[in-house]
Amino acid sequence: MSTGVPGRTRARDIDRARTAGNLDAAYAEGQLSAAEYHDRIAAARVAKTLGELSDLVADLQQVADAPPAVVPAPRSEYPPSTRARTVDRRAAGELLDRAYGEGQLTEDEHRAATELLAEATTLGDLADITADLQGSRPTPVAPRPPASGRSGRYFAVLTAAALAVAFGAYMLAGRDTGSAASAPPPAAVAPVPEDPRPAPGEPEPLVFAPPNLVTGAGLAQFIAEYRERFGDTVADEVWLYDDHGDIERAVPGQPNRLVSYDYRGGFHQSDDLTTRPVDTPTVDLGALDTGAIGRVLTDAPAIARVPDGVVTHMSFDIETFPPHAGAPTVSVYVSNSFDESGWLMVGPAGEVLRVWPFEG
Repeated sequence: MSTGVPGRTRARDIDRARTAGNLDAAYAEGQLSAAEYHDRIAAARVAKTLGELSDLVADLQQVADAPPAVVPAPRSEYPPSTRARTVDRRAAGELLDRAYGEGQLTEDEHRAATELLAEATTLGDLADITADLQGSRPTPVAPRPPASGRSGRYFAVLTAAALAVAFGAYMLAGRDTGSAASAPPPAAVAPVPEDPRPAPGEPEPLVFAPPNLVTGAGLAQFIAEYRERFGDTVADEVWLYDDHGDIERAVPGQPNRLVSYDYRGGFHQSDDLTTRPVDTPTVDLGALDTGAIGRVLTDAPAIARVPDGVVTHMSFDIETFPPHAGAPTVSVYVSNSFDESGWLMVGPAGEVLRVWPFEG
């Protein structure tokens, strides 16, 4: 794979969608002819990198939402030739999975990169495989340094001396007591194993698998847990996948600070605090009609005209382009095993506002 040059960084579905929105606005303002608009929209749908998307809007005025900057990888204290551990390969694999879910990689590219990952032996190999992807890369954690040989020998000497003193004391005690027989040591009592079965009359424990987050039930549970965790339902942006979510919100009491969370059955702060414009618009998850949105999610593959499609992820934010500028929206993304995709914009009451169908 290529090096982490910003223009060659892989584009996500949301990057393509935002570029398409910029082109929509430019066409509405008369910056593009109909032919130019259709050509650029077609190119945006198949763009692989942020550089390709940037080229499509580079000559337009007031592009309000250009593709995001590359997230730089943290610098490792180890040289690239350092051997990779299983945990390093697992972290790189999670980055590949997320990139595939976001549309940065096709199914074939994801499969090929995963095969390379299994053969990677150094941190440099892992960096090369993930260099052109967006997303943070975990810095390897320093292993615990081994104990020095000198301290080990010193400990052995102390242990031997202690044993010698104990043996001498035992011999002296034996002379004082004469030939009296020593009492046998008490028999060891075997621990009674704990019975894993519930007590009589106690109900069997119930185990519930977490629901798919891109369903109405999963969305409702996520919002309930979000409210319990933060005491409100307000966020800057929320991305939900079938088994995890990404959240950005203001730090309580510090509207100029942004904090990110990773949700996997619990909320874990994943990044350091960053600067946040105090006038950043927020979306209220509590205002969503989860039942109506759930029905749209069920019908989304048919609405987006994606054969055998499934909802891969959805996002919640404030729309920036007319005619729905300033309104809270839900973006629902659909794809299938052939990398055929479409997406739709939904209002908080479950109303379908706009559809970008697959045109195969």
